[in-house]
Amino acid sequence: MSGETPEHVIDVQHLNKHFGDKHVVNDVSLQVGRGEIFGFLGPNGSGKTTSIRLMCGLLTPDSGTGTCLGYDILRESEAIKRNVGYMTQRFSYWEDLTIRENLDFVARVYQMKNRRQAVDRSLESLGLQSRANQLTGSLSGGWKQRLALAACMLHEPKLLLLDEPTAGVDPTARRDFWEELHRLAARGISVLVSTHYMDEAERCHKLAYIAYGKLLAQGTSNEVIESQHLSTWCIHGEHLSALSEQLRAMPGVDQTVVFGSALHVSGRDHAALEQAIRQATAGTALRIEPIGTGLEDVFIYLMSHAKDNFGAPS
Repeated sequence: MSGETPEHVIDVQHLNKHFGDKHVVNDVSLQVGRGEIFGFLGPNGSGKTTSIRLMCGLLTPDSGTGTCLGYDILRESEAIKRNVGYMTQRFSYWEDLTIRENLDFVARVYQMKNRRQAVDRSLESLGLQSRANQLTGSLSGGWKQRLALAACMLHEPKLLLLDEPTAGVDPTARRDFWEELHRLAARGISVLVSTHYMDEAERCHKLAYIAYGKLLAQGTSNEVIESQHLSTWCIHGEHLSALSEQLRAMPGVDQTVVFGSALHVSGRDHAALEQAIRQATAGTALRIEPIGTGLEDVFIYLMSHAKDNFGAPS
């Protein structure tokens, strides 16, 4: 391996993984480009975490091939681990140590030269200098998240793998975290991040949606939306829950979702959808209008159809 970062920092084909009789990752193929923020979405138990671990050599697939940072995921997992920063969903640092002590310990694990300088650089880059001697257990969720990212960046990895890093973090801290991710991407660092939040998904350069171990869609936000060929109408007014139930039974209606004081109604048969909506709202004070299908409309549609096609998880 030359040490040069390839065009695709992740390039995997047909990954499969079973745990007992459960097919957790089912024929997954994807590519992540250099300097790209790639969002990995799906419900709990969909195979996101297992897929991430397969891609970085922490787990061995039952079948499939691929590279991570140009290293073979089957034969060169140790080299991958040295060049990747992995942030787990659960905070995994020592709460009875200070921020500096935690980072120093991680630097020792990586056997880094010039540990003090590396820790100082990490503290500065993530805005942690003023809290360097604060006990980690006293930090808020947002500051713990920032510490975890600082620890991931200590050894200057070329790829970050972030497993639902903002779960349980307040909106302001989430926004700050994503601004930092975009700064890292601008420096050429690639990010694969799993998330449940639609506002975060929309900030990714590309997305993939996984359910029951299968990739159902991937591409840019617009590509994912267009791939499902959904038309969507918005209905404003009262008694939307009852209207939603009525519409679900009508031809042309594939999905109804209440968003506050509005009802989104989507379907693939555009003419039948419009006819159903006009019929159901005729003679009422409800206001109807066609709107652009949003990313959340698409993901709800994908999730519901994945359940129909692949069954509930065991």
